[in-house]
Amino acid sequence: MVITLNHFLILSAILFCIGVAGVLTRKNAIIIFMSIELMLNAVNIAMVAVSHYTNTLHGQIFVFFIMTVAAAEVAIGLAIIVTIFRNRESVNIDNLNILKW
Repeated sequence: MVITLNHFLILSAILFCIGVAGVLTRKNAIIIFMSIELMLNAVNIAMVAVSHYTNTLHGQIFVFFIMTVAAAEVAIGLAIIVTIFRNRESVNIDNLNILKW
């Protein structure tokens, strides 16, 4: 069996849908954060696959920029989550009203 571009795109779509479902259904900030990372990695899989099958490096180079932004997001996001946990002793998003006036 030959693995084609469609296989990679279907895998990417499934992972992205799992990430969207995690963001929409979960109430824990860390799980939501992990779901967002899953969606970013699904996009990375699709970009690398398309880049490979079109014999260009544009998608693979763009993935490095996405990974850089994701690393910065992890550092800042986890710092925010830890700060919220220290102040509120919970990371449940229903209990958070810090940003309200």
